[in-house]
Amino acid sequence: MDDDGQAPPRLPALLEAVLGVGSELELRATLQHIVDTATALTTARYGALGVVDPERRRITELFTSGMTDEERQRIGRLPDGRTGLLGVLVQDPQPLRLDDLSADPRSSGVPEGHPPMRSFLGVPIRVHTEVFGNLYLTDKRAGPFTDEDLALLRVLASQAGIAIGNARLYETARQRERWIEGAAAVTTALLAGEPAEDALMAVAERARLLAGASAGVVLQPTREGGMEIVAASTSDDPGDLIGTTIAPGSPVLVQLLGGEPVFIEDSATDPRMTTHVRSRFGPSMMLPLQSGGKLIGTLALPRRRGDRPYSAVDRLLASQFASQAALALVLADAQHDRERLAVYEDRDRIARDLHDLVVQRLFATEMMLESTRRRAAGSSAGRGEDELIGRAVDELDSTIQEVRTAIFALQQPPADAPASFRGRVLRETGGAAALLGFQPSVHFAGAVDALADDTTGDRLLAALRGALAAAHRRQPRVGAVTVEVTADDRGLRLRVEDDGDPPAVVTWP
Repeated sequence: MDDDGQAPPRLPALLEAVLGVGSELELRATLQHIVDTATALTTARYGALGVVDPERRRITELFTSGMTDEERQRIGRLPDGRTGLLGVLVQDPQPLRLDDLSADPRSSGVPEGHPPMRSFLGVPIRVHTEVFGNLYLTDKRAGPFTDEDLALLRVLASQAGIAIGNARLYETARQRERWIEGAAAVTTALLAGEPAEDALMAVAERARLLAGASAGVVLQPTREGGMEIVAASTSDDPGDLIGTTIAPGSPVLVQLLGGEPVFIEDSATDPRMTTHVRSRFGPSMMLPLQSGGKLIGTLALPRRRGDRPYSAVDRLLASQFASQAALALVLADAQHDRERLAVYEDRDRIARDLHDLVVQRLFATEMMLESTRRRAAGSSAGRGEDELIGRAVDELDSTIQEVRTAIFALQQPPADAPASFRGRVLRETGGAAALLGFQPSVHFAGAVDALADDTTGDRLLAALRGALAAAHRRQPRVGAVTVEVTADDRGLRLRVEDDGDPPAVVTWP
C-alpha cells in the first residue's frame, strides 16, 4: 500500500509481462509463457490457455498454470470447450468475469479430481481478426477479480495475439522447410534406383516423421477395386498393418479414388473407417498419391487416440508432400522402365549377334566337317580319323543347340515370369544351377511350346525338378547335367542325363 492507502500500480509488471511474452519464437513455449504470465499478473491460483480450432469450434490444446503433474493426472481428460464456461467463451468470444462461477447457470462444474475454484476471469486471444484461443483464470488469491484485472488481462491478451502471430509464422516457416527437405530427400532416394518396395517405405517413413504421426502407410489399388496397405512405418512392429484392405465401395475409398484427400478427427469412431486397425488411431489424414490424373496409391498418416488433431497448415504441407512424392514415384518408375528397356535392347543386340554371326559360322564349320567326313569315308583314311571328325560334328551340333538356347534366354524379360514353356524349363534349370554349382546344358527339339499344354507342361516340369534334385543328391560325383526336351509326333518327351559314376538317366514319360 502507498501513503494514500492505495494498492501500488501494476503498470511496470504489465510492461515487463508484455516484453516477456514477445521474447519467444517457438509457439508452444510462447503459449506456456503467456498463461504463466497472466496467472502471476492477476495473482490467480490457476490459469489455462485453450487453443480453439476455428473449424470445429472446440479446444484442441490446453496449456495450464498452477497445477502440479499429479493434479493433472487426477483430472484425466481435459475439457474440450464444448460445454460449461469454457464453452461459453468458445462460442461467444467476449470477456467474462464472475465472482462465483458455481452460481452461474452456464457452469457445468469442475471435472472430478479438479481443485475447487470460485472466482473466474476469461478473455479471448485474437491473432489479427481470428480467435486463436481463450485465457482462463480462476480462484484469485485475494478476493474476486477486479475491473483492473480484466483491463490488464485484455492488454496482455492483445499483446499475446501479436506474439502468437509471430511465433506461428516462424513455426510455419520451419515446418514448411522440414517438409520441403523431406520431399527433396524422398525424391533423391527414389531416383537413386531403389526397388519399388523400398521406395514406398521411404515415402511412408519420411511422411510419418514429418507429420508427427503414429504410423505412415501407403495403400495401393487392388484388382477387386479396393485398396491394400503395401508399406507401413511405425515406431513399433507394423506387421499387422501390412495387407490390411479397404473394401470396395467404402465412402473413404470413393473419395480417394476421386482424387480427394480425407481428413478424420477420430479413426476409431468415424463410421467411414472400416478396417480392423482403426481402433488404435485418432486424427488421421489420407492423401491421394496421384500424378497426371493417375492415382497410384494413398498416403495415410494416423495419430494415436487423444493426440492433437492436424491443423490446416499440417494438412496443406502434407498434401503438397504427397503430390511431390507421387511425382517422384512416377519418375522413378519411368526411369526403371528406361533402364529395363536398355537392358532388353542390349540383350536383343547380343542375341542377334549370336544368331547372325556365331551360329552361322558354327553351322558353316559343321557343314565343312561333314563334307570332309564324307570324302574321308570314300578314301583310304583310317577309321580313327572318321570317328574323330564325327565327334567334332556332334560337338558342333550340340554347341549350336546351346547357343540357340542362350539366344532364347536372352530374349526373355529378365525380371518377369516366363510366358512360354521353354522359358519355364530354363527357369527351372537356372534355379538348379545355384544348388548344383554349374549350369545344366539344355537342348530343345521340335515345336516344344506348341505341344506343351498346362497339364503336360506341369508334369514334365515336375519330372525335371525331380531329376535335378536327384543329380544334386549325387554330388560331388556329378559335374555336368544335360537336359533334352523333344516335341515330335509321339508328343512331348524329357531326357535328363548326368555324368556321375555311374551316369544316371531320367526320362519322361
